[in-house]
Amino acid sequence: MDVKKDLKEFRKKIDPEIEKVLDEMIEASKKEGKIITDSLEQVKKITLSGGKRLRPALMYWGYKGVGGKREKEIIKTSVSIELIHIFLLIHDDIIDNDSKRHGVETIHKKYEKTGKFFPGIGNNAKHFGNSMGIIVGDIVGAIGNRVIYNSDFPPSLIVEALKKLQGIVATVAIGEAQDVITEYRRKALEKEVMDIYKNKTAKYTIEGPLHLGAILGGAGGKILEEITKFSVPIGVAFQIQDDILGIFGSEKKIGKPVGSDIREGKQTILVVKALENADENRRKRLEKLLGKENITGDEIREFRKIIIDTGALDYAKEKTQELVEEGKSHIEKIEFDKRAKNFLSAIADYMAKRDI
Repeated sequence: MDVKKDLKEFRKKIDPEIEKVLDEMIEASKKEGKIITDSLEQVKKITLSGGKRLRPALMYWGYKGVGGKREKEIIKTSVSIELIHIFLLIHDDIIDNDSKRHGVETIHKKYEKTGKFFPGIGNNAKHFGNSMGIIVGDIVGAIGNRVIYNSDFPPSLIVEALKKLQGIVATVAIGEAQDVITEYRRKALEKEVMDIYKNKTAKYTIEGPLHLGAILGGAGGKILEEITKFSVPIGVAFQIQDDILGIFGSEKKIGKPVGSDIREGKQTILVVKALENADENRRKRLEKLLGKENITGDEIREFRKIIIDTGALDYAKEKTQELVEEGKSHIEKIEFDKRAKNFLSAIADYMAKRDI
C-alpha cells in the first residue's frame, strides 16, 4: 500500500467535510461580532492549507478495521479528531511562540499584530494575541466534541467516544506540561523525553484516533489493548522523526520556521544524546545555541553538525526503526480486517522514512 497516496485520496474525502463544519461555525459566529468571525476564517485557512489528515484516516481505519459499515458517517465524524488536532496546535503554537502553521500565520501572531492598533494597548499586544489564541482554540475544541455528539452513531457509543476524546486531550496536556518543564529546566533524561513523546504524541496521534474509530465500530476490551501495543511505539517513532525534520527539514515542508525547536530550547532525543556524547567544547556550544531566540542560519547549520558528529542523528534514526519494528510485531494480534492491517503496516513504515 502506498500510504502517501492513500492519505492524499482520503484527504479528498475528508476536506469537504472539514470545510463544511468550519463554514457552519463561521456563519454561526457572525452574530457574535466580526473579530470572532475573522479568527475562525483564519482557522479555516490554517486547517485547509496543510496537514496529512493522518488522525482522521486512523479513526476511519479503526472503525473499518472492526467491521464498521457506515462509511459516510465515519468520514463525517472523523472531522472531530482533526478539529481537536487544530485546537491543540493553536495552543501549542502559543507555548512554542511559533509564527507560522502550515505556512500560514498562527492565530496568536495574527492578533498580536491586530492588537498593536488598539488605543491604549501599550505593551499588551502580545498578551492580547495569546488570549485570542487560547479562546479561539477552545472554540475549535468545543466544535470537535460537538461533531461526535451530533453524529448518527448509537448514543452509548457516542458517550464512550466522548469519554475517550477527553482522555486524549488530558493526556496531551500532561505531555505538554512535561515538555514545557524540561524545556525551561534546560536538561532531561532520555526516559523523560520518551515519556513526553508517549503522552504528547503517541497517545493522541496514533492510539487515540484508532481507539475512537474502533469504539464507534462497537469494539472494546482486548482489541483496544492490542491497538495500544501497536500505537505507542509507532507514535513515539513519529515524534522522533518529527524532531529530526524540525532541525534538518525545510520550512516549505514542515510549514513552520526551520530551527524553531532550537530557538525554543526543546529537549528532544537528538539534544539529549548529543549532550550525552559531546566533548566539553561541543556541549558548551550546544547549550549556548539551544534556546537562542535570534539564532542565525550559520548557527543552525553548526547545531546540525554537532548533532551529526556526536552520533545523535544516527541514534535517533536507529531508535525510530526499532520502534517501528516493535509496533509492527503487534499488527497481526489486532482483530482487524486485512485492509486495515495493511494500512497500519504501511503507516508504520512511513513513520521511519517520512520527509514531511
